[in-house]
Amino acid sequence: MPASRPAAPERATGPAPVATGVVRRRIVVRGTVQGVGFRPFVHALAHELGLSGHVSNGADGVVTEVEGDAGRVGAFAERLTTDAPPLSAVTSVVQHDLPAVGGRGFTIRPSRQGRGRTTVPPDTALCAACLHELTDPGNRRHRHPFINCTHCGPRFTIVTGLPYDRATTTMAGFALCGPCAAEYADPGDRRFHAQPVACPGCGPRLRLTEGPATWEASDAPARARELLARGAVLAVKGLGGYHLACDAGDASAVARLRAAKERGGKPFAVMAADLATARAVAPLGEAEARLLAGPRAPAVLVRREAGFVPGVRLADAVCPGSPDIALMLPYTPLHRLLFALPGDPPGPRVLVMTSANRSGEPIVTDDAEAAALPAPLADARLWHDRPIHAPCDDSVVRVRRDGSLLPVRRSRGYVPEPVPLPFAVPPALAVGGDLKNTFCLAVGRSAWLSQHIGDLDGTATVAAFGGAVRHLSALTGVRPRLLAADRHPRYRSAAWAREHAAGRPLHLVQHHHAHIASAMADAGLDGTAPVIGVAFDGTGYGDDGAVWGGEVLLADYDGYRRLAHLAYVPLPGGDAAVRNPCRTALSHLRAARLAWDADLPCVAACAADELRVLDRQLERGVACVPTSSMGRLFDAVSSLLGVRHRAGHEAQAAVELEACAAPAIARCGRPYAFASRAAGDGGPLLLDPAPVLREAVADLRDGAGPAVVAARFHHAVAAAVLAVCRDARRDTGVRTVALSGGVFANALLEDACTDLLRGDGFAVVRHGRVPCGDGGLALGQVLIAARARARGAGTGQREGETHVPGSARQGRRH
Repeated sequence: MPASRPAAPERATGPAPVATGVVRRRIVVRGTVQGVGFRPFVHALAHELGLSGHVSNGADGVVTEVEGDAGRVGAFAERLTTDAPPLSAVTSVVQHDLPAVGGRGFTIRPSRQGRGRTTVPPDTALCAACLHELTDPGNRRHRHPFINCTHCGPRFTIVTGLPYDRATTTMAGFALCGPCAAEYADPGDRRFHAQPVACPGCGPRLRLTEGPATWEASDAPARARELLARGAVLAVKGLGGYHLACDAGDASAVARLRAAKERGGKPFAVMAADLATARAVAPLGEAEARLLAGPRAPAVLVRREAGFVPGVRLADAVCPGSPDIALMLPYTPLHRLLFALPGDPPGPRVLVMTSANRSGEPIVTDDAEAAALPAPLADARLWHDRPIHAPCDDSVVRVRRDGSLLPVRRSRGYVPEPVPLPFAVPPALAVGGDLKNTFCLAVGRSAWLSQHIGDLDGTATVAAFGGAVRHLSALTGVRPRLLAADRHPRYRSAAWAREHAAGRPLHLVQHHHAHIASAMADAGLDGTAPVIGVAFDGTGYGDDGAVWGGEVLLADYDGYRRLAHLAYVPLPGGDAAVRNPCRTALSHLRAARLAWDADLPCVAACAADELRVLDRQLERGVACVPTSSMGRLFDAVSSLLGVRHRAGHEAQAAVELEACAAPAIARCGRPYAFASRAAGDGGPLLLDPAPVLREAVADLRDGAGPAVVAARFHHAVAAAVLAVCRDARRDTGVRTVALSGGVFANALLEDACTDLLRGDGFAVVRHGRVPCGDGGLALGQVLIAARARARGAGTGQREGETHVPGSARQGRRH
């Protein structure tokens, strides 16, 4: 996800100026142009070119009036784009000629109030210049935990309104001291109009609270390092919320944190002191290293490699069973102090950094709430008095083999950067799904996806969702006239949309159609031609009331037709089966007519009473929802191979199956093969995993080993995808395949599908800006709803009605 600065911003110009003489021009620059040093840049540029006038922040961008020689004014306008500050992203430059008025000098005027639209930049990691000052004993900001400038520091998480000025941030309560005020007012200073600017004399205060005792200023991080080295768990206030931190090499501390957080086996992210330490933890590629050290500073999923000998070892409980390690570098000055500066007593070199909340609750941002965290969660608290206005978790990304990025969670460092849309939409809000929730505001050709909200499991997370909607609406100026939500009848996100519709139309969008539309939009496809959409995930409400999740669709933004899907099997107990992959495995064995023999790991994992209950439940169909979920099939195979029988978090069994398969993926020999059969009613093709399961059981009994069987299973799924897409190409002529859904966060599967499809002449569309899982769902929802709204105006179209894409209506094409 590189910085999204368009090569050629849209321009609307007034009459062309004459080549010579004095002219005056009003120029409005829109995009990410507030909070990035744009006004200081404009000021310096005007002085360099000898132009007079003024610049100010407005509600819809940076507004400049500039006067002088026509050639110099033209050069000024051009360089607003070509020489813009590194954190800016210019989307349009609108120019109008004005009568010349004379005057001397160029000034920065107070911000203009009013309604409009601009973009606040994301929070940005500590820059090199500020890091140098932080570590320089001769600098007045030496060891200052809140050092920042126009090129780095908090933005999205502290801004309370627009225009972006100190008064509309959570820094409003900190009056500038004399030296800081002088820097803020000096056009030649790096902190000229840097809104969060502060120093030890006038900025926020850092404290460490341990029971009744408090350490302040430089004593606080020193005490924190000492506690971490002793095995303590600390609550640390970051940019977008509190983290819980402990020594990642201390098995006892990690185990205690895992138990207190009720996290099950879900992997922890870890923060390494520096790039050299990160390289000693996991085998970093150059693209991964650049991401870690870059201004966005996400957590990067680094694949474990056989034969890599770590120089810094993590406790086994940091990321048990995961094929990846989620690595971060210190991205705030406080984090840098936590790892010690030169000359400090050393502390741990790698820390667990996980959000400070119990499972299913929103990240903690409030100081009083953090102070009330019970002792099992935090032994002490490293905090400060700068309020966090917008909660924002860390982003998580993966670098693919070809160097492209797959966002797994898009949040800090990326939000609220807009995503370009392939066509214009009316003001709209799509509320996403209930898992890994993000929502999307959109208007025109721009969409703003929210930060990661999390799973909408309870009232606290739903309340956080509502607060985030209000905040992002205020920043973007989008006043939705159209709402979109998932069709699931019990989703809390859809219930929120219905409750807040206030007479506005609400379009209900099928889950997997939204996934494919999200992938299309991510790739910039305008929908004039349909795609073959492969949507693999764990759960999605189907048109027939079943749980879908192994879907192949012919789709565009207007509609879809179900071409093929994984054959239905009963999901015994619904969510209970999700938490118990062994039960899903038994259901798949029963559907494949395979006996529940005691030598199979999934059978041995169940007690006799559990087996009896499941047998009766499946025989009678009691509380058994049919599912076509590919995610559940991965769970079933995981348990069949003895990898994971009980899941402590979503996708745990599937993730551990991927880790099991990784060592053998390139040398596993022949893959298994799905059977396919036409539905009796002329409906979609059915993909039957029964032959795959039979061969897997035979290989297990022949001693092939779980890694080989898991690898062959991965290749079997990829081969089935290719076979179905070939049939679809033959019948429709469509040669573009879009891969979406949470199952494609599995790097082995995504790579295998991509290789086979491209090798057979398909164009393959994959996610690169938004997550393939439910974190990208809202982007697809907003585009489908916009097209439905345009198509259904005056036609009486019912809510959520599905339209079949043009190529699908044409029938078979030979």
